[in-house]
Amino acid sequence: MWELFTHPSNLLFSVSLCLMFLLGILEGLLLIIGLSSQGFLDQFIPDQLLDVNHPNTHHADVDLDSSNIFIQFLDWLYLGRVPVLVWLIIFLTVYALFGLITQNIYHYYTNSYFPLWIIAPASFILCMPLVRTSAAIIAKILPKDETTAIHSDELIGRTAQIILGNAKLNYPAQAKVSDQFGQMHYILVEPETDVVFLQGQEVVLTQKTKVGFQAVYISI
Repeated sequence: MWELFTHPSNLLFSVSLCLMFLLGILEGLLLIIGLSSQGFLDQFIPDQLLDVNHPNTHHADVDLDSSNIFIQFLDWLYLGRVPVLVWLIIFLTVYALFGLITQNIYHYYTNSYFPLWIIAPASFILCMPLVRTSAAIIAKILPKDETTAIHSDELIGRTAQIILGNAKLNYPAQAKVSDQFGQMHYILVEPETDVVFLQGQEVVLTQKTKVGFQAVYISI
């Protein structure tokens, strides 16, 4: 059994399984100290997947234009309808177990393993329906307040506090901001002009950027 995990052809699956455990431990430690990675991860999800006006079904109103095929695919995988960290743990678990089980069965009959360059992409594609099914089950189990999401645009105008590093123009720092539901979001913030936001300062979010938000300093 140990050979199954350590064989070079299965290394990617073993790493995925270890990463899944590390993410769970990290989130547990963050919760102990009163933080969470969830708000930070949510900012990387397209707004179409976080539409609070369609919480119950399959986002049927998502534009079916071919330019949105990628968005449709993510929606099909339930990404955005369960917390991002939970979805990532589901994916890593299903991908790792699917690959290892497939390799184990193949080894049982042939006494060899599929090459990594074949089994890794094949497992990635074939495990997606299982990822979707697992995420759908988890989405029904999780309490609704665990999956409440808002458009990132709704954070504009709210006050954020720089919590990690100093923010400069084109060099954002991590900040935290509370939404209208009292949920805390961890975002990247940079100033609109050539000033510096120091750690601990409070700023007002003014507009979105590709990686986070721009803000202005609250003058006293």
